[in-house]
Amino acid sequence: MSTENLPQSPEQQPSRKPRVAVVFGGRSSEHGISVVTAGAVLRAIDRTKYDVVPIGITAEGRWALTTDDPDRMAISERSTPSVDQIAESTTGAVALSVEPGNREVVLTEPGAVPKALGEVDVVFPVLHGPYGEDGTIQGLLELAGVPYVGSGVLASAVAMDKEYMKRIFVSYGLPVGPYEVIRPREWEQDPAAARKKVVSFAGDHGWPLFVKPARAGSSFGITKVDSLAGLDEAIEEARRHDPKVIVEAMVRGREIECGVLEFEDGPHASVPAEIPGVQSHDFYDFEAKYIDAAPGIVPAPLTAEQTAEVRRLAVDAFEATSCEGLVRADFFLTEEGRFVINEINTMPGFTPISMYPRMWQETGVSYSELVDRLIQAALRRTTGLR
Repeated sequence: MSTENLPQSPEQQPSRKPRVAVVFGGRSSEHGISVVTAGAVLRAIDRTKYDVVPIGITAEGRWALTTDDPDRMAISERSTPSVDQIAESTTGAVALSVEPGNREVVLTEPGAVPKALGEVDVVFPVLHGPYGEDGTIQGLLELAGVPYVGSGVLASAVAMDKEYMKRIFVSYGLPVGPYEVIRPREWEQDPAAARKKVVSFAGDHGWPLFVKPARAGSSFGITKVDSLAGLDEAIEEARRHDPKVIVEAMVRGREIECGVLEFEDGPHASVPAEIPGVQSHDFYDFEAKYIDAAPGIVPAPLTAEQTAEVRRLAVDAFEATSCEGLVRADFFLTEEGRFVINEINTMPGFTPISMYPRMWQETGVSYSELVDRLIQAALRRTTGLR
């Protein structure tokens, strides 16, 4: 995509379509999945209704104009793409003004005069994980006064941090499973004491345990630990993604997911889906989700009462954390028939095989309509306190 072909600014074109900046990539471990998600969103956006500017953030943090070719943004040979592979320039950088009311996107190249690319009316951030899904880019867009798809600063930050997400759920009476937290200072200064805390937790709740980065997604850095022997290695693996670690007791039961979407009259839940056990994987990890495409069952084979209950709980979780736009809520249905909420994702995967769009497709909202509804909801909202 050359800059010459970008939509003209409002001064040059008095009447124009709303301009959507799709921002993706980023500095987290989920960089590649974000690129794949962006490709699917770019393919789905109605170009007769919106102008689109694709902006990728490299793993090093450079904002760059990229190709508008979704075919180059797909998983290939079991590998995810990167922003560097599709960037228009290896040196050019895109900047968004943080001056309220100034929505100009500016391209700078070394030794060249900065070039204004026109105003952006709404940002569709499909960033996953830290430095994007966690409230950071939401804060930048709030400063700039640019509407954006999805939850605001607080909800994004809370939903990214599994500890505080669970604390809020508990305060609202939502059912959560047992967990323990290992903070960075604990492991760095006294690993023996941290290890003892986990062993005590296992004594109360049994093995196996799941050791996870507290602020990551796409199942990166998660290890199922069956005994003390594998604990240190699991903690170090989680800490490769986040210095803060959460340890969760195993909840035995079926994995159920439910999507929440904000409509004009408030949030509504999709039909739920079930993630069946994957024989070749210990749990629903990154490979099962994105590479081997473990099939989810949509709709989940639940009773009418169970379906109504999980949909209610999904909306309750959305409201408890002050979310906006969209959420995927993940649950366990225990052997005793009780739902336990595991986590929510404020920017769930939008890849062609992702569960969130599949659940809404089954509910009666097509993929393209889903994308359009999210953009329209963002355009209706103001930035700032609301």
